[in-house]
Amino acid sequence: MTSSADTLLVGASVRTLDPRRPRATAVAIAGGAVVGLDGDALGMRDAATEVIDLGGATLVPGLVDGHSHPVLGATAFEGADLSGCGTLDDLRAALSRANATRGEWWCGFGLDHNVFDGHQPTSALLDDMLPGVPVFIRMYDGHSALASSAALERAGVAGPRRFEQRSEIVCDQDGRPTGLLLEHAAINVVGSVVPPMPAHQRRSRVLDVLRAMAATGLTGAHVMDGDAETLELLADLEDQADLPIRLRLAPWCMPGDDVAALVDLQSRGGRSWYVGAVKLFLDGTVEGGTAWLDDPDCHGGGTDAFWLDPLEYTKAVQELAGAGVQTCTHAIGDAAVRHVVDSLDGVQTPVRHRVEHLETMPADLVHRVVGAGLVASMQPSHAAYTRADHTDEWSRRLGDQRADRAWVCRDVRDAGGLLVLGSDWPIADYDARVVLGFAQSRRHPGTDEAPVRPEQALTGLMALEGMTTHAAVAAGDADSAGRVAVGCRADLTALAVDPVDAPPDEVSDAVVTLAMLGGAVTHRV
Repeated sequence: MTSSADTLLVGASVRTLDPRRPRATAVAIAGGAVVGLDGDALGMRDAATEVIDLGGATLVPGLVDGHSHPVLGATAFEGADLSGCGTLDDLRAALSRANATRGEWWCGFGLDHNVFDGHQPTSALLDDMLPGVPVFIRMYDGHSALASSAALERAGVAGPRRFEQRSEIVCDQDGRPTGLLLEHAAINVVGSVVPPMPAHQRRSRVLDVLRAMAATGLTGAHVMDGDAETLELLADLEDQADLPIRLRLAPWCMPGDDVAALVDLQSRGGRSWYVGAVKLFLDGTVEGGTAWLDDPDCHGGGTDAFWLDPLEYTKAVQELAGAGVQTCTHAIGDAAVRHVVDSLDGVQTPVRHRVEHLETMPADLVHRVVGAGLVASMQPSHAAYTRADHTDEWSRRLGDQRADRAWVCRDVRDAGGLLVLGSDWPIADYDARVVLGFAQSRRHPGTDEAPVRPEQALTGLMALEGMTTHAAVAAGDADSAGRVAVGCRADLTALAVDPVDAPPDEVSDAVVTLAMLGGAVTHRV
């Protein structure tokens, strides 16, 4: 039994999320774990104990982003941030400010499909504003990109190509590329010839992002990617310093990949990161026209899966499940979600498998997902790209009926489902407070805009559980994480307001008083 504490947190209002002892005022930490609460904690103070007075802040289990891409976002989404462009005039202004020279690459990211007001994006504006410049812009959804004529020429793209996955170099009726690239394989044709970021800059940017995440209260992230370069980079970073947040990686399984090699990757890691799952894709995005839907979208698209033969996905996901590997499937459209449930139906497995995004689901499908014991991993702040009146690109493509089933978080919880909340950064803001606030308000923080499907709002407690207890269960860590309890890891977050009771807008910009990872302070005011 521990007789002394390394660190003692006092002056706190602790929401433990442990039903056996829901509240506390003091927490003792030793060896990276919680070793005592309240009177027991105070009795563990000695001359060597560091005492931190939280001044009445609310202490909760460390917040975890249930779906994020910190390394990919920091290294691939580079150049000009175009997320502030709301119209074509805004985009023109951004391009006019570009410090670009003919023949030298200019890159951007975060461009919203709504900028094009229902029209398909093309390279025409890029060619007009930056003639002769190879321009490469990643759209906000991460599943589409826009390339100038000079960029297409640099990549040797002169017409359509066939890929082993559902991916497209969009061409006009004469077979000429329009500049729009849909899904990973097509995007990579051009993206692979963009000059790579220098190694030292990659390391610096990733570490900066992780530190900024910790400053919003995050102590962990379920990372939905993890190629060989990512694993090498994280190992390199950890050789130099401790990471400020804990990372659980899920490398991608694409059509044709070696499933056995992905199984062999499991549990590879370092002090604060490890490979713990595999990510698969069954579709793309609604705005890009690549979500797999039961019925076509308004343009007649959206009826195909990401895997050219969906049964090959079924084979891969069942093989991974049979090896005891957790699978996390990107499934945005209702047909995609349904195929995940069908593929895992009756599969005996020691882990709970996940479905990522689930952007539109009819009520019967919600109950199928919950009844199958699948984890629903959702990002309510993605609704920021939609509007309550359905005048946005996402809603128009789906039509009113399906748009009315947008991010049905509350239905999942009311049906008894496990709901993990995340940001999908760089698709949306990684700020943990914004995720918590948006889950409750269903609108941008601090605005009076109409909420998107307000009946799907979560309570403050439900939102907090989505980034703590439910995230821990989804990761198989319920015995050691997600609660402030003796024996659990001392991954902790302190906020100046109570995230359960405070209004959502106050939660969204609350001061983060303290963040700790394994008892080590990663952020402190």
